[in-house]
This record gives sequence, C-alpha cells and structure tokens, in this order.
Amino acid sequence: MGWYIFKRLIQGIITVWFIATATFFAMHSVPGDPLLNDRAVTPAIRANLEAKYGLDQPLLTQYVIYLGNLSRGDFGISFTQENRQVNDIIREHFPVSAILGILAVLFAALGGVLWGSLTALYRNRLPDYIIMFLVILGISVPSFVVAALSQYSLVTLNNAVGQTLLPVAGWGTILHMLVPAMVLGLSTMAYLTRLMRSSMLEVINSDFVRTAKSKGLPPARIFTRHQVRNAILPVITVLGPQIAVITTGGFVVEIVFAIPGLGRFFVEAVQQLDYTVIMGTTVFYGAFLVFMVIVVDVLYGFIDPRVRLK
Repeated sequence: MGWYIFKRLIQGIITVWFIATATFFAMHSVPGDPLLNDRAVTPAIRANLEAKYGLDQPLLTQYVIYLGNLSRGDFGISFTQENRQVNDIIREHFPVSAILGILAVLFAALGGVLWGSLTALYRNRLPDYIIMFLVILGISVPSFVVAALSQYSLVTLNNAVGQTLLPVAGWGTILHMLVPAMVLGLSTMAYLTRLMRSSMLEVINSDFVRTAKSKGLPPARIFTRHQVRNAILPVITVLGPQIAVITTGGFVVEIVFAIPGLGRFFVEAVQQLDYTVIMGTTVFYGAFLVFMVIVVDVLYGFIDPRVRLK
C-alpha cells in the first residue's frame, strides 16, 4: 500500500507541473499587456514587476522564474490590486469557497446515496419515476438558472411571510449558506443519484445478497451491510473529483448570491488580465483537485483491498 501511495503522489506532482506549465504558456499567448490597463502602473512599479517576474526576459527565462516561485509557494503579486499577494487572496477567500463547497458536498453525497438507493429499491414504480424525473432536471438545468430561480423564490417567500426567513444574498451565518449550498450541490447530487441507482441494481441481484437473504438476515441489515456498503464504492470513487469540482466550480453561485469567495476574484482577474492571480488560482485549484483525487484513491484502497495490488 505504501508503494501505491508513493506512485500516486509522484503522478500528482507531475500532473500539477503540467497544469502549471499549460497555464503559463496559455496566459502568455493571450494578447494584451497586463501592466497597461485602467489601473496603469507607474514606470518605477513597472520596472520592479518586470525585474521580479522577468517580463523583459525571453519566455523560457520567465518560465524558469515562474517555476522557481511556485516551488517556494509564491504565486506572486497581483497586477491590479495594489500591494496584495496572490497567496493572501487565496488564504482569505478560499475558506469561504471551501465552507460553501463542503456543505454542498454533504448535501450532494447524502442526497445521492439516499435517492439512488430508493430508486433502486422501488425500481419501475412511482417513487423511481418521480426521483429520476427530478434527477434529469437537476442535470439539465444550468446552475445560474437554478440560482436565479432560487433567489426569486426566496424573495417571494420572504414577502409572503412579511419577514426574512432566508437571506437572498450575502454571507456570514448558516442561513446565508443553506440555499447557495443546495444550488451548488444539486447537479452533483443528481449525478450521484444515477450512479448509486445503477450500482445498487447490480448489487441487489448479486449472489452474496441472495445468500444473505437465504440465511434469514433482517432486510435492514442486508440493505445497510451488504447492499449500500458495496454499491457505494463507485460513488466514493467519483466523490474526490466531485468535491474539488464543487469547491472550485461555484463561481456563478458566488456571484449570484454575492458570496465573497475565491471564484469572484478569479472572474475579476480574467476580466482585468491579472496574470498572477489567474495563474495562481488555476494552479491552486488544479493542485487541490489532484490532492482530492489522491486522497479518495488511498481511501478506496482501504475500503477495497484489491486496489493495494495495483
């Protein structure tokens, strides 16, 4: 198992290097000068930035400087936000995105396992039809549409009762987090529901489940110890990437609900060609995704001993 973890770590480091390299060359292929914009810097500041990042040097020299800064965990200084380190932007605003993402993941995982199990148990019956119809809607409708409809519903509900039951936007309390987390996790919950349903249908018809029934085990024990425990393995496999996708994919939700997460700064950086913020957040998000995939792979190895042989 130790060798398996070591190999996954090496593969993760190579993947992060590839992400950093692709991001660097992609950003330098974008037309425009990041130091010539609405917040144009003074000649002295420009000279300092060019010296720090080698902007007046050949592209390969800039790439070497970029990798050197990354190896020290230095994402650089924002070109548009005065005297602000990219590391500080990530440190201050990623926890907001992470909290929102964790709540969305819990909502998606619990809902996906629950609804997927129910659809399998009630296959081709009314509960199955209703849940799968809602699942199709959850997958098909874009998150910005769901977010807008959710805000409209909150406004209507608050006006109907004459007080604010749930805030329409903002951040600070658990009430501010509930609706954005549900909106953010809805599509993932729908995907996990379909995955759990397919996996449960395979497990229900397996030999070891029929053996457990023939032994007279209680249905509740068969459901929890044999069916759900085995059917949930594919869900765990995709949960790692989905955690990272939810945590890093809430840009639209953060903007619609005025949440001060990292996604808002990434969007602003793209609009302003703030190279350091774009590259820093992209590499950070990529590394986070790779880390979550490795964690889930290792956990999967403990759940399924067959993985240790690979």
